[in-house]
Amino acid sequence: MRVFKKYFITGLLIWVPLAITVWVLGLLVTTLEGFVPGFLSSESLFGIDIPGFRFVLVIVVVLLTGVFAANLIGRTMVDQWENLLGRIPLVRSIYNSVKQVSDTVLAPNGQAFRRAVLVQYPRAGSWTIAFVTGTPSGEVAERLSGDHISVYVPTTPNPTSGFFLMMPRSEAIDLQMSVDAALKYIVSMGVVAPAQAFAPVDRPAPLSPEPGVQDAPRADS
Repeated sequence: MRVFKKYFITGLLIWVPLAITVWVLGLLVTTLEGFVPGFLSSESLFGIDIPGFRFVLVIVVVLLTGVFAANLIGRTMVDQWENLLGRIPLVRSIYNSVKQVSDTVLAPNGQAFRRAVLVQYPRAGSWTIAFVTGTPSGEVAERLSGDHISVYVPTTPNPTSGFFLMMPRSEAIDLQMSVDAALKYIVSMGVVAPAQAFAPVDRPAPLSPEPGVQDAPRADS
């Protein structure tokens, strides 16, 4: 049984990461293919089923859209389209919110999700890793006294859900680890520790006992 358990666990260590990777990629491909209407499928266009055709079609459309929007005419048409969507009451609220988030997160020079910090959550004394998303603004910033930052605290093992917090900048400890290393640490529930990227912190020497207080006897004495 020990030999069986050893070989079985070894096989799991090989297949589990591969299976999860294939599952995530398959979920991504299926989600993207769901945006392609049926009349643009390979069955409708060529009469045969071509695996991955819709996925490739989505990539090509996104790429061509980026090329088209990079010139003056394309940028003008995109602006007109956004102005049209901005006049529809319900669509305006959803579209503007999603666009602001995507522009902030996907911008090459943006600061959202570019830095990992250590914060106390959900109570003092309990620490977790969070990602800086920006700084409070508008009415929220006016009602907060002092320098604050906005952070996103992801959940484990699904980092796509989490909590949005605004806290004093002084209560967040900057980490030198990369965002990828921090995400790996969160998803693995602390099992996969990130490599040490900085010199160890010098901790203060223990305080000497007060006068009249003797040290507790050592276990090996």
